Amino acid sequence: MNRLERLINLVAALLDADRPLSRHELSVLVPGYDGSEQSVRRAFERDKEALRAMGIPVVTELVDPEAGDGLEGYRIPREQYELPDPGLAPDELAALHLAATMVQLEGAPGQEALWKLGGAPAGPTGVANLVALRGDAHLAVLFAAIGERRAVTFRYRGEARTVDPYRLSFRNGFWYLAGRDHGRDEERSFRLDRMESAPDAGPAGSFERPTARPERLQPWEMGDDEAVDVRVEVDADQAAWVVDQLGEGTVEERRPDGSVIVCVRVTSRPAFRSFVLGLLDHAVVLGPEDVRAEMVDWLKNIA
Repeated sequence: MNRLERLINLVAALLDADRPLSRHELSVLVPGYDGSEQSVRRAFERDKEALRAMGIPVVTELVDPEAGDGLEGYRIPREQYELPDPGLAPDELAALHLAATMVQLEGAPGQEALWKLGGAPAGPTGVANLVALRGDAHLAVLFAAIGERRAVTFRYRGEARTVDPYRLSFRNGFWYLAGRDHGRDEERSFRLDRMESAPDAGPAGSFERPTARPERLQPWEMGDDEAVDVRVEVDADQAAWVVDQLGEGTVEERRPDGSVIVCVRVTSRPAFRSFVLGLLDHAVVLGPEDVRAEMVDWLKNIA
C-alpha cells in the first residue's frame, strides 16, 4: 500500500471516530502501519504532520480523561474539517491551494470537494496536476450516505443489495464500500466499479454505526463471494509466520512435527489462492473439497 492510500484511510478513520483513537488503535484500524512499534510510531507522526500541513485539523485529546493514565488519542472534528475557511494566513492558504490543485480525483464529479483541504483556489495557479487519484462516479453519494447514516440500495452481481454504509477505503487502485448487507445480515465489502447501478440513498439516520472498532480484514475477507471456512495445513517452516499473520484464533490444530492447521473465513477466493501460492510448497488446502479443487485447477492452468 502506498502512502497516499494510507493517508486517505487515516482521514476516513479520524473523521468517523466518535472518540479520540490512540496510535495503537489507528495502527490496527488503518492498513499500512506495519513493522516494529518504533517504525509504526515514526510513520504515524509523519502522516499526522502531513495532514496538518494540508489544513486538516487533527486534534490531540485524552482517550479517557477519567482514567488518569494520560493516554493520548486523535480525531478530526467534523465541524472544523468542514469549515469553508479554516482561518489560515494568506501564505498558508496559498500553500494548501497549491496542494489541492496538484491532486485530481479522476472519474468522479465534485472535484471541488477536495478543495476543503485548503479552500477553493482564488484563481489560476499555473500548476499542472501532478497526482491523479482514481475516482468513482458513486463516491459523492456514498460519502454523504455514510455521514448522514442513510442505507443505500444498488445492484451488485445481479442482485439488489441494501447496505448500511460504514466506511469507504482506497486499496490497490480501487474504491471499496464496507457495510452491513441487509440480505446477508453481516458486514460485506463492495468494489465501487463493480456496482451495476447507481446507489440510491434512503432516509437519514436509518441505522446506528457499530460501537466496536472494526478489525483489520485480510484480503480474502474483502470479497463478496459466498463465505466459506477453509482449512489449510502449513508445515513447520512457515507455521510460526502464518500464525503471526492470521492470529492464534485461526489455529485449529498444532501437530508434534511443528506444522499447524488453520481455518480462515474466505469471501474472495482469488485473493485466498494468491495467499496460498505465496507459501509455495509449505501449505496444502485441506478443504472444503470444492475450494481445494479450484486451487488445483488454478495451479494447473498456471503451469
